[in-house]
Amino acid sequence: MIKALIIKIKDLKKETGLLRSLTMVCAPLVAFISGWIAHSSGLNHQSAITISIAIWTALWWIFETVPIPITSLVPLALLPLLGVLSAEQVAKAYGHKLVLLLLGGFLLSKAMERSGAHRRIALKMVRACGGGGGRPLVLGFMLASAGLSMWISNTATTLMMLPMVIAVLQDAEDKELKVPLLLGIAFAANVGGIGTPIGTPPNMVMIGYFEQEFGKEIAFIDWMQVGIPISLTMVLLIFVWVTRGFKGRSAVPLPDPGSWRKEETRTLLVFGLTALAWITRSSPYGGWKNWFGILPESLEHLQGLFVNANDASVAFIAVILLFCLPNG
Repeated sequence: MIKALIIKIKDLKKETGLLRSLTMVCAPLVAFISGWIAHSSGLNHQSAITISIAIWTALWWIFETVPIPITSLVPLALLPLLGVLSAEQVAKAYGHKLVLLLLGGFLLSKAMERSGAHRRIALKMVRACGGGGGRPLVLGFMLASAGLSMWISNTATTLMMLPMVIAVLQDAEDKELKVPLLLGIAFAANVGGIGTPIGTPPNMVMIGYFEQEFGKEIAFIDWMQVGIPISLTMVLLIFVWVTRGFKGRSAVPLPDPGSWRKEETRTLLVFGLTALAWITRSSPYGGWKNWFGILPESLEHLQGLFVNANDASVAFIAVILLFCLPNG
């Protein structure tokens, strides 16, 4: 089964290479035609250009004509060039605090992946659910996927969990386990991202829109108070759905993560402190960013410390700390 999957992936890569070559030329052409139609329909010049650039960027993202990060630079280059926005306005959007928070979150998740700490966390959560086999095993892997996805991107979480799941399936006697387990981790990783602001990029978009429209900031803990219950409820509903009719109970041996390594301990410690700082930045009692505001007037020069702290600054302090700590 795995060998056939590898062959299919290779064939798909060949087809994808052809699509990339076509979209290299066709995407700008389709974008130009779409913008011309939009302008002919009554849209102003700037709106039509924006539609063209959006379509061009979307097509290159979908087909990965060039590396995805490079595609993200297309609006940065074209919006000022074509007079839609000034260079300062575009640069400000790229340097928004939520974009920086997302970047910091990606760097932290990469550290988690590189240290192998994610694997240990996942296996401990599976065992905590009694995941020796059958439905408890599926639930354990789903909760582990959802839990990791709250802090790591959905796609990265699924890719991290997949090798463990394949190893379990190879030793499993229940052949019916394959479908609920594979579908379970994919769905759980998607809904787990709802739990925290950094769980998935759309969360950041919503937070930014809310702040722009209503002038209020959604604190990390405020989002979690709503997001985590929704996420867990959806995981349980999906679990019931994907395991309906599944009655397998055979015990399945789980991989042994071995003894704790120094890099795992250090990464988890930094990650835990970062999560705590995110959660307590604005609450309770005003959060730690307002600690120095209660100092007496004689120390008023210190009262402004931390006031402008945001979640992005916390993330980058953690990233810098990880670079400073030895890896082992």
